[in-house]
Amino acid sequence: MAEQGLESAQGVGGGEVWKRLNTYSYLSAPERLEYVGIMRVFCMTLLTDLSVPDVLAKLEGTAGAAAGLDAEQLAARLEQLTGWGNLLRSSHTVTASSIREYQRARSRYQLSKIGERIQRDADEVLAGADAAREVSSELLALVERGLRELTELVQRPGGANPQEALERISTLFVQFTEFADSIRDFYAYLGQVLARYDLDSAEYHGFKDLLLDYVEAITEEVSFRAPRIASTLDVLWPELPALLARIDAASGGLSVAVEGLPDTRVQRSRGRELTDWEGLRGWFTDVDGQGSQVDQLRDATMRALQSLLANAKRMLRSASGEMSRRNDLLKLARWFDQATPEDAHDIAVAAFGLYGARHLGVPPEVDEAVPAHTSWWTGPVVEVPVALRERGSRAQRGRTSSVEDHAEQKQLLQREARERATARQAAADELRGASGNFARARLTSPALALLLELLAGALGNAQLLRGQEGGTRADGAFEIDGAWTEEAELGIRLTVRRTPHSSTVLHSVDGDLSLEELDVTVEGLLDAVQGAARTGVSTS
Repeated sequence: MAEQGLESAQGVGGGEVWKRLNTYSYLSAPERLEYVGIMRVFCMTLLTDLSVPDVLAKLEGTAGAAAGLDAEQLAARLEQLTGWGNLLRSSHTVTASSIREYQRARSRYQLSKIGERIQRDADEVLAGADAAREVSSELLALVERGLRELTELVQRPGGANPQEALERISTLFVQFTEFADSIRDFYAYLGQVLARYDLDSAEYHGFKDLLLDYVEAITEEVSFRAPRIASTLDVLWPELPALLARIDAASGGLSVAVEGLPDTRVQRSRGRELTDWEGLRGWFTDVDGQGSQVDQLRDATMRALQSLLANAKRMLRSASGEMSRRNDLLKLARWFDQATPEDAHDIAVAAFGLYGARHLGVPPEVDEAVPAHTSWWTGPVVEVPVALRERGSRAQRGRTSSVEDHAEQKQLLQREARERATARQAAADELRGASGNFARARLTSPALALLLELLAGALGNAQLLRGQEGGTRADGAFEIDGAWTEEAELGIRLTVRRTPHSSTVLHSVDGDLSLEELDVTVEGLLDAVQGAARTGVSTS
């Protein structure tokens, strides 16, 4: 039914829908309490236009925020309500005995239809939003009786009297609407309560009695009446189009009165349209394959019992020391809200023992190192386990997971290691083949990288010999000539010799490397050892 109302509102155009939604603006404005007080003054009257002095006089006896407004502020609030569409400017003629009285009374306002409807709904929400509404289950028996009597009227010889049928239909839908609204309000309240995880023993027993007694009585009454109402509707359904047509012919109501007003829409009383009957039938019968409202009522009752069982399990676990800390956390949150910035730091240290840490809660992954200066707002999101997020439980659930198989990853790492070893061996062979002819050779990137690695090792070895006998010249510089290094796994040795007034340029795909007064030789390790033996040079 709500969807039908939204579709009808959308049918009048997006601009009209926006104007209607704009009339709710005063409920969220900063001066909302003043606006609500002013609207209540207008809702106390019917078809009465009020001026600023009239509204001021009526506000004087109230205790709300609007009672402190002066004439100028009140005039501004009334103009704003008029702009939103909650009030209308009155077209009544102003009778005044003086210019001053005319200036004070010329701006008169009256309540718009949508403004009155919104304020009435707002007052109803404010008065009983948190109250548990009693379900009018006795109305279901009256609905069943009304349908049965209407069916008997239709089946009489000559059909039902239109006026008598209209009276029964109007009474029937008033009773059904009241029952359906009370069901929705009660189950909304029940879901709000059962969503809590901090019920103490007294609250638990109270809600247990509520569910096991009151809810059970409701579901039993609905289960008993629903099939009988559905069967009566099946009998009455073929007769409804003709019955509604006869009622419209006998009593057109307001629709006939506004036929000459093309821009005026009429919201007919419940039960005079076939769509109203479709909604009534869908409450008790599954007509679209998605289940009836009776089926949804049973499902909601089952979910409520499951929530009650979950609270019972929690209370049993509390005996072992594992219980909800919701009340404690709310109390701690109040302390933070009321504390000064200095006291808030002390409370955080006492409560969490973090001593200035910026990140609270579940630690991030090991490979996601987060600097200490990173704010919570921009830091990475940490996945919180479902049990901790929804039930506040850190206990492990389910079976222990099996050991992860890393065989495939090991094979991948081994294959990558073999590829790197093969590439280094190919680079070593390339350097050994180009040795002595570096000026005309063009090295690949791996070969040049290996050459630079070996050259750095040779110069490092020469540096290590600094200060040893024969390793330092008279001027204090370390001796480079004859410096070498070797790579046993690749089987090569690089030797650096000093050649005055010479320059060696190594060409590669990554660029050219110029070596001033240095000559580089790369040879196999076995050849280098044999050459050193022939010349009597030690390789150790």
